[in-house]
Amino acid sequence: MESKSGLLVVGSYVQDHVWQTERLPMAGETRRAHGFATAPGGKGFNQAIAAHRQGAPVQFVGVIGDDPLGRFAQAYAREAGLPCRWQVCADAPTAAAGIVVDDSGRNQILVALGANEQLDPEPLRELVSGASLLLLQLENNLDALRTLVALAVQAQVTVQLNPAPMHADLDSTLLGGVDLLTPNETEFAALVSQIAGTPIDPSQVAALSDDALHAYSRKLGVGTVVITLGSHGCFVSHGANSRWAGTDDDRYRVPAMAIKPVDSTGAGDAFNGALAAALLREPGAPFRQAIDHANRCAALSVEGLGAAPSMPTLIEVQSRFG
Repeated sequence: MESKSGLLVVGSYVQDHVWQTERLPMAGETRRAHGFATAPGGKGFNQAIAAHRQGAPVQFVGVIGDDPLGRFAQAYAREAGLPCRWQVCADAPTAAAGIVVDDSGRNQILVALGANEQLDPEPLRELVSGASLLLLQLENNLDALRTLVALAVQAQVTVQLNPAPMHADLDSTLLGGVDLLTPNETEFAALVSQIAGTPIDPSQVAALSDDALHAYSRKLGVGTVVITLGSHGCFVSHGANSRWAGTDDDRYRVPAMAIKPVDSTGAGDAFNGALAAALLREPGAPFRQAIDHANRCAALSVEGLGAAPSMPTLIEVQSRFG
């Protein structure tokens, strides 16, 4: 991978409001919470914080409202030392989410994306062309993401897409500009159904054979697909058109790490940010090495409460796992 200026993360900022409870409520049920916290989140911001704490040179671009939550976002980023370029929207609020977490670390999430859906890609042309890797998610307006991917392809910038949350209008044209795709089981099943027209039960994805997962992955038209499987670890599939083809096995699984789960919110973001950081930090290293590091970072994040605040540092990951 050619080295330019570092990692550009364009994505969402969301203010998370997190309630802790013994078990998740059933429909119509009111439960007492035994804890509450509010903290910065959003897939884009979480991933940028994760990569920043893993030692990568990162710049984050996000859209916020002209409101107290937006000012909180800017202050938190300054305190964290994360370089940001904020687009401030006067007619939409900063995004917010309600998150309920049970004692086993499982969660339920409801999010209002607000200003995130008004991302303007035009002022970002120079940032994209000057980056070595562009990391995107799907919590912004899809038309802006299409433009950013096209700009990256034109500038020969590696594109990593975390297709979360899945978008009904995501198609093979946009995926054609992506080098690295990182869905979870639900997103992978939706992608295979949406792009390849083959229905898959998301609850059975982890149980499929490596050959089956590899074959489904190759239908998506992306060089490298990494499926995050929660407690089952992750699965990696490289095609002949992968940037990492020939330097790694074309398919394999990586088991999950042994952890003490507290809150799984943001684990996928920790994985994506750490993966991007590892690819930048050691561009000539085997892809498997970056995956192993991302897996460890995600595992450690689950032992903390909240999203962005639970993203571990490089020293913490190395101290825990070596």
